[in-house]
Amino acid sequence: MIGVKQKIIENHYYTDLVYGRINKKLTSNLSNGQIELFIDKILKETDEKSYVKKGKNYYVTNSDKNVRITINSNTFRVITVDKLK
Repeated sequence: MIGVKQKIIENHYYTDLVYGRINKKLTSNLSNGQIELFIDKILKETDEKSYVKKGKNYYVTNSDKNVRITINSNTFRVITVDKLK
């Protein structure tokens, strides 16, 4: 059986609008490709116990990188990335 982490890594995707939202939330100016590499790296490095489902979303929290990725649990669409406080 495939775990949640592997399922998200294999199936997550992005919409055109999410790249701008991520840059705004992270106060960065990354290209779409750089954002995808950044998120892929975080998803792979983060321990599966940090993948938490609340309501209709998964929240992937990586304290080392100081970010939380929000992913829709039904479609695996990346919604946003937030800085941790």
